[in-house]
Amino acid sequence: MRKYETIYVIRPEQEDDKYTEIIEKYKSLIENNGGEITNIDKWGKRRLAYEIAHLKEGFYVVVKFNAEPQVAEELDRVYKISDEIIRHIIVREDE
Repeated sequence: MRKYETIYVIRPEQEDDKYTEIIEKYKSLIENNGGEITNIDKWGKRRLAYEIAHLKEGFYVVVKFNAEPQVAEELDRVYKISDEIIRHIIVREDE
């Protein structure tokens, strides 16, 4: 298993309990595919460095996890087709 870190930005117009629901959705996606979550850090609403689709802020979440490369690929695919995610990145951490 490899170590990964992902940061994603959720659209800011969600309700507070909806953020928890969205975070749980991606957490279970990683775990159901054989990955292991080591840390979830919710940064909360922050101002974006530049406007994205007429949005000036977003809800930031940082997740560290251990998984096989296929899990990271599937996570990337799901991020891309999700309407609630405005930006994301998945980075493999050095050993």
